[in-house]
Amino acid sequence: MKDQSLRKLQQEMDSLTFRNQQLAKRVELLQDELALSEARGKKNKKSVESSSQLSQEQKSVFNEDLQKKIEENERLHILFFEADEQHKRLEAELRSRLEVLETDAAQHQAVVDSLTKKYTETIEKLQNDKAKLEIKSQTLEREAKDCRLRTEECQQQLKNLQAALGSRLEESLCIINEKVPFNDTNELKCRGSPGVRSAQPLHGFGTSMGSTRYNALNVPLHNRRNQLKLRDLAGQALAFVQELVTALLNFHTYTEQKVQIFPIDSATDTISPLNQKFSQYLHENAAYVRPLEEGMLHLFKSITEDTVTVLETTVKLKAFSEHLASYLGFLRKILPYQLKSLEEECESSLCTAALRARNMELHRDMKRLTAVFEKLHTYVSLLALPSTRPEGLLRTNYNFVFTNIAASLHGFHDILKDISKHYSQKATLEQDVPTATQKLITTNDCILSSVAALTNGAGKMASFFSNNLDHFTTSLSYGPKGGTEFISPLSAECMLQYKKKAAAYMKSLKKPCADSVPYEEALANRRVLLSSTESREGLAQQVQQSLEKIAKLEQEKEHWMLEAQLAKIKLEKENQKLKNSLSGHLTDTVQERSVLPNVAEQKKETTEKSLREPIKSTSLIGMLTVTTDNEKAPDVESREDLIKTHYMARIAELTSHLQLADSKSVHFHAECRALAKRLSLAEKSKESLTEELKLASQNITRLQDELMTTKRSYEDQLSMMSDHLCSMNETLTKQREEIDTLKMASKGNSKKNKNR
Repeated sequence: MKDQSLRKLQQEMDSLTFRNQQLAKRVELLQDELALSEARGKKNKKSVESSSQLSQEQKSVFNEDLQKKIEENERLHILFFEADEQHKRLEAELRSRLEVLETDAAQHQAVVDSLTKKYTETIEKLQNDKAKLEIKSQTLEREAKDCRLRTEECQQQLKNLQAALGSRLEESLCIINEKVPFNDTNELKCRGSPGVRSAQPLHGFGTSMGSTRYNALNVPLHNRRNQLKLRDLAGQALAFVQELVTALLNFHTYTEQKVQIFPIDSATDTISPLNQKFSQYLHENAAYVRPLEEGMLHLFKSITEDTVTVLETTVKLKAFSEHLASYLGFLRKILPYQLKSLEEECESSLCTAALRARNMELHRDMKRLTAVFEKLHTYVSLLALPSTRPEGLLRTNYNFVFTNIAASLHGFHDILKDISKHYSQKATLEQDVPTATQKLITTNDCILSSVAALTNGAGKMASFFSNNLDHFTTSLSYGPKGGTEFISPLSAECMLQYKKKAAAYMKSLKKPCADSVPYEEALANRRVLLSSTESREGLAQQVQQSLEKIAKLEQEKEHWMLEAQLAKIKLEKENQKLKNSLSGHLTDTVQERSVLPNVAEQKKETTEKSLREPIKSTSLIGMLTVTTDNEKAPDVESREDLIKTHYMARIAELTSHLQLADSKSVHFHAECRALAKRLSLAEKSKESLTEELKLASQNITRLQDELMTTKRSYEDQLSMMSDHLCSMNETLTKQREEIDTLKMASKGNSKKNKNR
């Protein structure tokens, strides 16, 4: 529709343009005619008047027609402009819509492509998984068949073993009944093939009570691993107790400082008599806290590898219990003063409502703390009873006591957490007090740090005791074979003495072996022999090289000795020549003086100069300079000795340097060879270890697969057995019902026969 309207408007526009052109041509013609008529009017006025009337009428008609055409043209222009603007707007809207649709189509196409790609990948993956699962199911079926065959074989072997072991057990029991003359156990039970029967009492002690009393004297089995474990646990407990002792000392000390500076500072004013007494008691805390660490240390030292540690033999636990009782008495002594001090602080004018609430919470926490220490002391004193009075605590109650100690330690940790929280809140509130000093803030921080350390130590102790509760219960309650308990620590000590005597006797029976190299040392020596510089080949090569060097050095020595002799002879000749030349020169000068005295006087100065000038002589060793002046002439022999010693020292120094460099090169060569051997050995060991690692990983995977298959097969067998059992139960119930119906029918038939 829009295109049709646009076409119509275009046609109208074309028609209007054509008409406008026609009108323009007509207007031009009319203007030409008007000009001609005006020119003619000058000649003929009459004709002009008549023609003017006609022309005016025509002009008016033309003007009206022209005005109409102009208006129509204007209206058409306006319509065309509006239609053009509407067309442009519509075109722009359609183009924007087209762009949006194209972008949407591109996005949809991209989404469709990604989805198709994703789904194709998932389909391929699922197909691959399906193929793998089919292969796996086939392998599992084969393994299940193999496992069934193995189980059948194992069941058959188990039956055979049970039969063989049953026959051997019968033979062994018969031999024991016939050959053993004494039995110190309570009762002997013998299992036979038909059932269980009680064995006849053997020769020896008649009653079980007597055997129990005598069995208590047996030397207990010494479990070294158990003793080492107990010593390790005791060491850990000692560390925790030391941490707790340090934290308690700091807590009591900083509490004493806090009492002296808040709410009244003792430096500026006197504190109350109550706080003075409380501070005095707190000052004595080390006398009660330190013994706890000492008692735990003595207990740790009493647990050694050569002792049997049970509650009946831990005598040092009694001392630790007494130290704990003394500390509990100290807490009971300071508790009323601490509570009254908190109440007095609440009554102070500086105490706000929030601070008062925190003080009352600490009031309750201190009572709970003392109660927890009372519980701990009670249970620790119970544990110390078997070492002094064995009848005071039965073995059946050991587990109960240990469990309660663990619960008390957890309660102790919870109370300390509450105290830490309340003290931190109290410290923040006391910082806002107008009279709070830096000393108070520092003391509060110290108290908080000590309480935090105390909380951490209590938590570690509680978790440590809870984690090792089973070990404490089992390890501290074993006794001698056949006996119910230790009678007293004295009997336990006697048993340990007998054990030591038996160990010494067994040691004396063993003959000392000849001195031999231990296995580890032999392995180390073998590695050294293979890889170090002291190997046989290296030593042989070094010896050969040393022999060659010795031979060369001997040859060089002989050569240099000959050279030295030749040099010595040459030196003697040169010295002789020098002496002869000097003597000849002196005789010539004497003759000249006697023959020519006048000339000598004239040439005195020249002769003196010539005599004083040195005479130079060269030889193989060097240049020798000699003057004729007897006072200044050097000693020739001493000079030659100095030159000789200098060169000999230089030769010795050079030979020492040469030997050192030679020895270093030999050493470095040997080290390089040793390192090369070590490298080859390391590579070989690396290859062997990699192969072992591969084999181990393969074995692990194989064992895991076997475990999974056996587990599945056993699960299948169990399900099959349960189904079979259910079916058997159903058949059994049906048979019982049939039997009951048959019984009822037989009873009815018998009654009918009786009535007849």
